[in-house]
Amino acid sequence: MVQKKILLYTGVVVVVLAIAGGMAFSRSTGGPGGKDTIGISQPTVSDTSEQAIPAVIERQATVYKEATCGCCLGYVAELKKQGFTVDVKSLGDEDMTAVKERYGISEDKQSCHTTIIGDYFIEGHVPIEAVEKLLIEKPKIAGIGLPGMPLGTPGMPGVKQVPYEIYEKAGDTFSEFMKL
Repeated sequence: MVQKKILLYTGVVVVVLAIAGGMAFSRSTGGPGGKDTIGISQPTVSDTSEQAIPAVIERQATVYKEATCGCCLGYVAELKKQGFTVDVKSLGDEDMTAVKERYGISEDKQSCHTTIIGDYFIEGHVPIEAVEKLLIEKPKIAGIGLPGMPLGTPGMPGVKQVPYEIYEKAGDTFSEFMKL
């Protein structure tokens, strides 16, 4: 029983280290004595890879919101829950318009708040899974967003009604980043 627990804990540690380090994880049977063996292969660099191991994920966020918006505080709370340090800037209507113009977020792509993490904007109530994907993959885009205030997103009450279609902005072009 103790050996099984040690193997289980060892396996969990190896998986966590593999994921955290961006390494490949493999498991095979038939190792010494017919026991399962767990191996970690070092990442390889290919001509198409800029970086084999992801850099540390940026955890500092600035949220620009209208002074009277309450759902934005729900999004801030979710960011903090996920380990982000958050600086909140409460602005008036004209100042919020200026923030959205600075990042080229067209009116049909806007929501009630704009978050800046590193060099990226995150417009609206974008689910944390999409934010993490952005920060891990580091694509060459200006940012991502989810227009409006969809039910069930971080900071918004209710239950998800339809898939969340998160866009990305590269240059002047908006296209799909992911669908959740």
